[in-house]
Order: sequence, then C-alpha cells, then structure tokens
Amino acid sequence: MAQQQHQAGTGTTPPRALRVAIVADTHGFLDPRIADEIAECDLAVHAGDIGGAAVLLAMQPREELVAVKGNGDVPETWPSHEVHMLDTLPEEVVLDLPGGQLAVVHGERAGRPAVRHDNLRADYPDVQAIVYGHSHELVVDDEKTPWVLNPGAAGRTRTKAGPSCLILECSESGWTVQPLRLEPRKYKAV
Repeated sequence: MAQQQHQAGTGTTPPRALRVAIVADTHGFLDPRIADEIAECDLAVHAGDIGGAAVLLAMQPREELVAVKGNGDVPETWPSHEVHMLDTLPEEVVLDLPGGQLAVVHGERAGRPAVRHDNLRADYPDVQAIVYGHSHELVVDDEKTPWVLNPGAAGRTRTKAGPSCLILECSESGWTVQPLRLEPRKYKAV
C-alpha cells in the first residue's frame, strides 16, 4: 500500500490539538470521574500534593504524565513503600507544547490571588501559561499572558464545590482552557 504524504496548505485536515488534563491537590485520592477525563487526553499534569503512587497510576493519559512535588508530598503523607519516589518529583517543570510553554509548580506562596499571580508571572514571564495548585481553588486567569491556572482539588479533600480539573487544548495556532467542575460525592469508608 502506498503511503500518502500530507503537506500544509494542500486542503488536508489540520493536526489535532494536543489535549492536556491538569489536576492538583489529590492528597492520595483521584476522583474516578476525573480519571475518566484524563484517559481521553494526550498528556496529564499534576501540580502537586499527590499523596501517593496510586494517584499517578490512576492518571493514565494516552501519552505522558508529568508531576511536581507539593508541600504535602512528604514522607509522612505517602505510603512507606513509596517514599523513595518523592526524590524523583521535581519542584517545577517547564513543558514545551505546541504554541508555547507551560510552567508547572505547586505554588505554596501565601498572599492574595492577585499578588500570587503577579509573582508567578514575574517568575515565568516567557511562558504561555503557569499552572499552580496548593489553594484548592479553581482559577482561570487569562486576562493577560502568561495565563495563571489552578485546577482546584481533584480528590475529595477541600474540593470547595466539588472536584475539579482543567482541560487545556494547545496547537500552534492557539490555546484554550476549559474548567471542569464535578458534583461533589459522598464517599463512605469501607
């Protein structure tokens, strides 16, 4: 069978945007509905306070998983047989994506959101967007570049109005971000 070659400008379908699931603050539990969303994405990003390897295993995108360490990712909060994994988690990551870069940090800096966002923008002035966690607050601050994004909490701890995440679609022609807030569930201990 002959291979077809596709070139830009020949009337072919443009490449599909890269879909990135962004979560944070799972603290040892990933809401299964968010895991289902992640499974439909090409890349998954966790902005810290993971809580154990089980969360990372539940985050299975089509391609790749990237995670940073949060202030709650300490030996006391992870299962003892997984503590060695903490040394492999970076404090920050800058990813090259179609159309720009995405910085990922946990962001434990205190202060009002406007001050926190100004500080993050000063730290990463050349990226398209900055993702942080820590506050458990779903935020999409896209008024200026770089955008400042917080997916909220994707587990069951301090989820405010329910677990949440962000879906970022990025291509060379632009980025869009969709916040996803799910109804809270009551979980029973078994």
